[in-house]
Amino acid sequence: MNISMRVNGKPVEAEVEPQELLVERIREDLELTGTKVGCDTGQCGTCVVSLNGVSVKSCLVLTVQADDSELTTIEGVSPGEGLSDLQEALRREHGTQCGFCTPGMVMSLRDLLSREEDPSEQRIREWLTGNLCRCTGYQSIVRGVQGVAAVPGS
Repeated sequence: MNISMRVNGKPVEAEVEPQELLVERIREDLELTGTKVGCDTGQCGTCVVSLNGVSVKSCLVLTVQADDSELTTIEGVSPGEGLSDLQEALRREHGTQCGFCTPGMVMSLRDLLSREEDPSEQRIREWLTGNLCRCTGYQSIVRGVQGVAAVPGS
């Protein structure tokens, strides 16, 4: 099946098998390895990407479902050479630790911040229920999100 989509702002066309998972296309064919594969069952959130502006777990999405879509991976988040405001806030608050979960966290949190300008601590924690982190205990991540949300225009 032939599909086309925009990945991090660039057009992509491909012939895909109907059963191919989006995370496979992203990592193996597009070689965008910032998107991680953790559990393969949608439990951990390491594979979260933005599909048409909504965070989704790419291990649960078929590539054919992304036809005619706008896909953003962690590689498409940073402006130029630096970090995005959210990434910088997480770095500053030590919310990245080992970093395996970080790309999925950033993609999920970008979606939250696009919907809510200044989410409460409870709302941030609720939003992150689909993203597992074994290192940080989440407090540093919450502080990072609150820090970036407090900055107008972030």
